[in-house]
Amino acid sequence: MRIENSFIPIKGIGERTERRLWEGGIHTWGEFDPGVDVRGVGSTTADRIETFIAEARTRLDDRDATYFDRRFPNGERWRLYEDFRDGTCFFDIETTGLNEQHDRVTTVSLHRDGETRTLVAGRDLTADRLRERFDEADLLATFNGARFDVPFLETAFGIEIDTPHLDLMYPCRRIGLSGGLKPIEKRLGIDRDRSDLSGRDAVRLWHEYERGDENALDTLISYNREDTENLRILADVVCDSLHEDVFAPVAEAKE
Repeated sequence: MRIENSFIPIKGIGERTERRLWEGGIHTWGEFDPGVDVRGVGSTTADRIETFIAEARTRLDDRDATYFDRRFPNGERWRLYEDFRDGTCFFDIETTGLNEQHDRVTTVSLHRDGETRTLVAGRDLTADRLRERFDEADLLATFNGARFDVPFLETAFGIEIDTPHLDLMYPCRRIGLSGGLKPIEKRLGIDRDRSDLSGRDAVRLWHEYERGDENALDTLISYNREDTENLRILADVVCDSLHEDVFAPVAEAKE
């Protein structure tokens, strides 16, 4: 599902009215005609739709993901993904513990446009490099990052992460996928090279590296990178599933 299929960012339009527009054959902005009678869409709402479409087309051409992030309801942010897929930065962090005030970030892996980069504490993991990577992205994607990864990085590095953010934990729950990332991957058949490793192992591996074991760092990096790269697969699966649930039945009914 693409942003151009959406009318829900417009004041006065909720899920039911948006669905009525779709059921009336108005599947994209370009198909909207203020002269067509749709229940729940009076002249005031029609004017709002036309005003929104005029601005939104320009914003989309400019790849202004922030504009749409602010306009879409929180639960509908997944609709940004298809349009900004190639500019999405998937990222995941490893730490020495769960307390952002006392524990440290050890590695951060970032995957964007088919390439993965891992930043390592004491080497190249700095506030400036994080800012650069996040500023380059149209959209960030994590799993439970809104509650963990983002605030942890902001506290640890004194930065503000304001790039639009899709936390995949919430759309996963919407399609019945609850629990942690690895159990969800297993349910979806997403493979891992080191399925035996966990977050606890990531802490152990870092301490082993600090004691001089370079192989432990290599394993930690591989584990962190796999977390990040699997997020891209998860995003594809989840957003495709939501498209099939939310939009496809209505669109296909008119074909």
